[in-house]
Amino acid sequence: MILIILNILFCIAFLAFAYVNLNDIDAPLWVTIYMVAAICCGLAVFKMYYPTVYLIAIAFYLIYAVILFFAKDGVSDWIMKYKRPSIVETMQAEKPYIEKTREFFGLLIITGALAIDYFAR
Repeated sequence: MILIILNILFCIAFLAFAYVNLNDIDAPLWVTIYMVAAICCGLAVFKMYYPTVYLIAIAFYLIYAVILFFAKDGVSDWIMKYKRPSIVETMQAEKPYIEKTREFFGLLIITGALAIDYFAR
């Protein structure tokens, strides 16, 4: 029952995140990323699991997260160069590291949700 509730919450959240990204410059990428996660979580509510899809998606999300971590003005720079200023004060990504850092943590959230489904099935 807990897994069903978790998947409902994740599905709704990922749909909302996809919607928020519709007006972004890189909307096709991020809407797809969030929609894949939303669909996987939505299907899991009905006990429809696709382990191969989870593994492929998790691999993609983790590889992309590593790229964002080490990118110029990425998470590594946010930590070391900029000394971890807040990335949530405003919705506008005014500094170059804000967008990549937020995307990095979004990928980790998605990976966690899909990993829960993969291992719980």
